[in-house]
Amino acid sequence: MRLSVIGCGYLGAVHAAAMASIGHDVVGIDVDQRKIDALSKGEAPFFEPGLPEILAEGVASGRLRFTTDLSEARGAKVHFVGVGTPQQKDGYGADLTYVNAAVDGLLPFLSPGDIVAGKSTVPVGTAAELTPRVEAAGATLVWNPEFLREGWAVQDTIDPDRLVVGVPSTDAGAAAVDILKEVYAPPVAKGTPFIVTDLATAELVKVSANAFLATKISFINAMAEIAEVVGADVTQLADAIGHDARIGRKFLGAGIGFGGGCLPKDIRAFSARAEELGRGESVAFLRQIDEINMRRRDRAVQLVVDGLGGSVFKKNVTVLGAAFKPHSDDIRDSPALDVAVRLHGLGAWVTVTDPEAIANAQAKHPQLNYVADRDEALRSSDAVVVVTEWDEYRRQMPPEHVSTLTEGRVIVDGRNCLDADAWRAAGWTYYGMGRP
Repeated sequence: MRLSVIGCGYLGAVHAAAMASIGHDVVGIDVDQRKIDALSKGEAPFFEPGLPEILAEGVASGRLRFTTDLSEARGAKVHFVGVGTPQQKDGYGADLTYVNAAVDGLLPFLSPGDIVAGKSTVPVGTAAELTPRVEAAGATLVWNPEFLREGWAVQDTIDPDRLVVGVPSTDAGAAAVDILKEVYAPPVAKGTPFIVTDLATAELVKVSANAFLATKISFINAMAEIAEVVGADVTQLADAIGHDARIGRKFLGAGIGFGGGCLPKDIRAFSARAEELGRGESVAFLRQIDEINMRRRDRAVQLVVDGLGGSVFKKNVTVLGAAFKPHSDDIRDSPALDVAVRLHGLGAWVTVTDPEAIANAQAKHPQLNYVADRDEALRSSDAVVVVTEWDEYRRQMPPEHVSTLTEGRVIVDGRNCLDADAWRAAGWTYYGMGRP
């Protein structure tokens, strides 16, 4: 089937390449010429495991191409809209400028019977506002939210754990369901749940899923705050309650909290939309979730200050990690970089290292010192902070080896991913998040 993907950022580029990899004829469209040039050469403009391979294969096969010309969408049966919805500069709400521009720009090139499938994360009610414009062009608007995890996005697109499609309650909506089952034929054939809802429910599925995950993370971080006061170990606490099948252990890792381009902005936009609907009290707890999340960054900085005797002024601090999570070069709202910047603001000489995100971090925060090699970054450090749990730091960094490189013996484990006993046995002063 011929498909178009409007917006070739993280979501769109992955979706376009993945759809081509399962046999569709795909054109990806974006206004950024440099991005399009890179993608057209089969080069991924960001780090995502597995993407370079399917991207290069798709371009070489001829099934995948990229352009800045929106008219090239003409003739596609399904048009996926995957543009960004950043937080508004003057508030918490989502900025729908790019969504509106993408849909309006697409309208002249739609044909009767086409499907416009929204994938962007939007406030509930957005699809209802867009529907009349799309229907006037003879097409049908549906909402097909994405549930990608950075680092596993290719797998999550080709082999998702569920597919959600919000459609209008019309004959055209029913026909759209059948067409989208063809688009996603491999996972549908495998038995992947294919959930058909109304448009508003599909919009809410995405934001409520992110809100729930954020709540779970901030819950365990709130327990970490209590554990620090009473001398309890939040990791053992999480293990114990995680055995309850109703709770589960996933997303109960206490640390410096969540970041990235989704969870922070999405829970804020959800709160803002609830206020607009007159139901702000229903999700008022999300404000506290956000506050807990930001407090954990404060706590990580304070642990470094405490470990260095009350001041980091003119001290060498190595920050291990810049991306908001491992297997990514994404630094949007990165807790790791936030901690590094705050330490720098307190007068520390901060050296940051990361396997993939240095270029992005340096472009945004040039005031920090960046070193690509982990061991070189550790050299002569007075304190070390682990803020992104890459395997290079979590599994492949023996404390005895690090001792030969650093000046001091203070380590702050911002992700509770290290063996505290091993580090203490090697002569280090170890600080965890919510651990004695």
